Amino acid sequence: MNPVGIGNIPNAIVPGVGPGTGSLAPGLENGGSSFSDILKSAVQTVDGLHNSAAAQVQQLMQGSGDINDVMIAVEKADVSFQLMMQVRNKIVSAYQDIEKMQF
Repeated sequence: MNPVGIGNIPNAIVPGVGPGTGSLAPGLENGGSSFSDILKSAVQTVDGLHNSAAAQVQQLMQGSGDINDVMIAVEKADVSFQLMMQVRNKIVSAYQDIEKMQF
């Protein structure tokens, strides 16, 4: 897995999306992944990072593992969760704006 930095945080959430990929939503041009598929993949990736961090913390508590690697995994999980929450907030806000429109 690629390290998560400020410039490629979206890559941690949705593989193939972010700087340098040439597309904000790969596959949509050719009828590929839908928005719900991309969102589901993002949630699964965040969940995977959380589970990995929890497993590394458990190993550290049992006496094996490196504290530096554990802290990096925990921070990756935290940053990806915070980003996912901000994406959720933007989606809810957009939905509420659309709901207020009169047709």
